[in-house]
Amino acid sequence: MHKRFVPGHADPSFAANEEPLREPVPQPDFQQVVSARYQRRDILRGGVGLALCTMFGGLWPPRTAQASAAAGPRPASSRLGFSAVAAGSADTVVVPPGYRVQVLLPWGEPLCGEYPAFSVGNGAADQAQQMGSHHDGMHFFPLAGSSAEGLLVMNHEYAEPRFMHAAAAGLALGAVDVPLRTDGSRDPEQVLKEIYAHGVSVAHIRRDAHGVWQLVRDTRNRRITAATPMAISGPLRGDPRLRTAWSPDGTQARGTLNNCAHGVTPWGTYLACEENWRYYFVRDAGPAPVSLTRYGVEPLSAWRWHLAAGNAADDPGQFARFDASRRAESAEGDFRNEPHAFGWVVEIDPFDPQSVPVKRTHLGRFAHEGVVFAPAVEGRPLTLYSGDDARFEYIYKFVSSRPYQAASGDGSLLDEGTLYAARFSSDGSGEWLALVPGKNGLTPATGFATLADILLNTRGAADVAGATPMDRPEWGALDPATGQVYFSLTKNERRTREQASGANPRAGNAHGQIVRWREAEGDHTATTFTWELFLLAGSAGQGRDLQGQPFAQESSLSNPDGLWFDADRRLWIQTDISDEKLNTTGWSVFGNNALLAADPDTGEVRRFMVGPRGAEITGCVGTPDGATLFVNVQHPGASTSAKDFARGRLQSYWPDGGPAMPRSATLVITREDGGVVGA
Repeated sequence: MHKRFVPGHADPSFAANEEPLREPVPQPDFQQVVSARYQRRDILRGGVGLALCTMFGGLWPPRTAQASAAAGPRPASSRLGFSAVAAGSADTVVVPPGYRVQVLLPWGEPLCGEYPAFSVGNGAADQAQQMGSHHDGMHFFPLAGSSAEGLLVMNHEYAEPRFMHAAAAGLALGAVDVPLRTDGSRDPEQVLKEIYAHGVSVAHIRRDAHGVWQLVRDTRNRRITAATPMAISGPLRGDPRLRTAWSPDGTQARGTLNNCAHGVTPWGTYLACEENWRYYFVRDAGPAPVSLTRYGVEPLSAWRWHLAAGNAADDPGQFARFDASRRAESAEGDFRNEPHAFGWVVEIDPFDPQSVPVKRTHLGRFAHEGVVFAPAVEGRPLTLYSGDDARFEYIYKFVSSRPYQAASGDGSLLDEGTLYAARFSSDGSGEWLALVPGKNGLTPATGFATLADILLNTRGAADVAGATPMDRPEWGALDPATGQVYFSLTKNERRTREQASGANPRAGNAHGQIVRWREAEGDHTATTFTWELFLLAGSAGQGRDLQGQPFAQESSLSNPDGLWFDADRRLWIQTDISDEKLNTTGWSVFGNNALLAADPDTGEVRRFMVGPRGAEITGCVGTPDGATLFVNVQHPGASTSAKDFARGRLQSYWPDGGPAMPRSATLVITREDGGVVGA
C-alpha cells in the first residue's frame, strides 16, 4: 500500500531524508566486509577491530587497557595549527581564536539582471535574479590566478517553502511541507519561485582593501534553475525513453534539480550533480518501468509542483512535467519520461553566460552526490569518481576512452568511456566491475541489452554486476600527495543484524564512517584497489580514528558528509546530522553540525567550526593561497517544528537575527593575521 500525504504535509520518508525501503541484493555488503576483515585481522592500526565492539553493541570483548597501550600514543599532527572549538548549540557560527567570519551571498541576495533587493515577499521573477536557496557544493574559480577575485559557483539543493513565502506565516508547516490552496492545488507563483530557487548560481566576487568580500556586478553573474533549458549528451541523447512533449526528439531537458555536491573539470568547467530528484515527481499507480521504481518515483510527490496551474496533458509547461503519468498515446504527448531527464551530472561553463548546460549521460543515472577527478595526466585517460547517496547503494568511477590533452580537452571526454561500480572484498582488496553490455551479467536476459539500458538504470546494473552496497556514499576527495581516494559513508540505521550476518558490529550504523583506497600501482585507471577505514564516526570515547584510538570531545563527529582536501593536505570534513536528530536525546553531545579538519597521515581530527541551529555545514572550498575558506551554511532553522513555526518561534534567525527568516548563506573564514586557514 502506498503512503498518502496528509494535506500540506510531506511524505514521512522524505521528511527523514530517506530512500524507499529496499532489501540489499544478496551479496557481501560493506558492513559485512568490515566485520569479516576486522575479525580476521583482530586489530588494524592499533586495534580498530576490537574498538568496533564499543561503538556497535558489544559483540566482541571490550577493549582493554593493555590493548590500548599496545596501540601506542596517537601521533601529533603538525598540519592542524588551530585550537579546537567545543561542540555547541547556539544560533551562531563559532570559529577558533584568531579567526574571523563574514557572511556572503545569502539566499535572495540580488545577483544579476535588475538586481532586485531581497524580501520574503519577492515573487518568482525576483527569485530568478537572486541567489538561490539551500547553498551546497561550490567552487572558487580564480580570475587571472588571483586569490582575491574570482567566480564563486555554487549549487542550491532545494528550498524550504515555509520560509520562502510570506503567505506561509502562521501555518503549521514543517521543513518539507508545502502550503496548499483550499481546493488542494498549489499556487503557481509560489511553485515558480521554488523552481527558480533551485539550481546553480555563478557570482563574481572580489576582496576589497579592507579584506571584505563583495559581489561584483558582471554579465557573468548568472542563475541556472530548475527551468533552464539543457542539452542531453552521451549515449542517451535522442533515446526514445527521453522523449517528452517538451523535447519530442529526446535531446533536451528542462532544468536541473536537487544539486548537492559538485565537481570541477580539468578544462575549467563546473559539474553540478543531481541527487534526490525523485522527490519532485509523481506517477500513476500500477506497473511502472524499473527506471522509475528502482529510483523511488512513486504515486506521490514531496513538493507537489504538478498541482499548480497548467496541468493539461498537452501543455509542455513548467508544472505538468512533474506528473510522469501516462496521459497520451505516445511519450511525445505527455511527461512519462520526464524523470529520465534527471539523475545526471550537469556540465556548466561559468565563464560563458550564453553557454547551454549539458547533462553527461555516460556518467550514469543515480542520486549523484558529487564528482571527484583524479589528476589529469597528458596523454592518459581521465578518471573520476561519484557516489550514489542512498542506503545500500554504490560507489562508481568513470574512465574516459580518449586520452586527455590539455590543449583540446573538453566535455566530450565524458561522453565516451567505461563506467564501473566498486566491489569491496573482505581481505582489504577491491575490484572495479565494468558496467558494459555482455560483462558481469549485463545481458538482454537481465534487462541490459545496450549501454543505454545500463546508464538509464545504473543502480540496477550495479545490482546485477555484484557491486558492494554501501551506507549512503556521500562526497569524495582525493589526497593531492598520495592519490588515495576518500569517501564519506554518512550512515545506515536500516542495516539489521540479520543483514549483517550475525556478529556484525556495524548493524544499525547511526554515525557513519570514512573509507579510503589506493588504486593498484597508483594508477587511477586500474581495475583493482586496496582499502581501509580512515575513521569511524561517533561520540567522544566511541568514535575511532585511523590509529584505532577513541575520539576526544574535540574530535567527535556524526554523519560525515562533505569532504575537501586543501593544498596542504588538510582533509576538511563537513557534517550533516539530520534535522530531526540535531540536539535531541542521544545526539546533543554533538551539538550543531560542524566543520572539522583531519590529518591524513596521523589520523588526528579536530573540530574547527560549529554552525547555527538546524543547519547543515557543506560546500567547503578555498582560494589558491589558502588564506580564505568558503563554507556553506544550508537550511538554518530547519529543525523548527511545524507547531513552533505556526507560533512564529523559530529555531534559528541566522544570519540576520530575529525576527527575520533564516537564510542559507556562504561563510568567508580568514585568519586575523592573514595566514593559511587551518595551519
